[in-house]
Amino acid sequence: MGWTRIAALPELAPEGAVLGVEAAGRRIALARVDGEVYAFADNCSHRDFPLSVGEVDTSACTVTCEWHGAAFDIRTGQPLCAPATRPIAVYEARVEDGAVWVDVP
Repeated sequence: MGWTRIAALPELAPEGAVLGVEAAGRRIALARVDGEVYAFADNCSHRDFPLSVGEVDTSACTVTCEWHGAAFDIRTGQPLCAPATRPIAVYEARVEDGAVWVDVP
């Protein structure tokens, strides 16, 4: 699919907020940490619960699933604690002209 505009940058305020969107038939979560925008699968690999309702730790660059507490590094998708054992997908993101673009495969 390639680069897709999926949000306006102001929708990612305040810092550490999570926004769930859909692009090319995929649920994608966006978060802004220290001025960087991260895009990752909007579903926990443990029980397919939306990570966009989870909490971002801006100092650790992680998101924690609200349902069972699984945490993931939003830069790499790697699970950081049980009950999740599988990574989540991460996508390349960029900001251009006030919009967030994600490279959706």
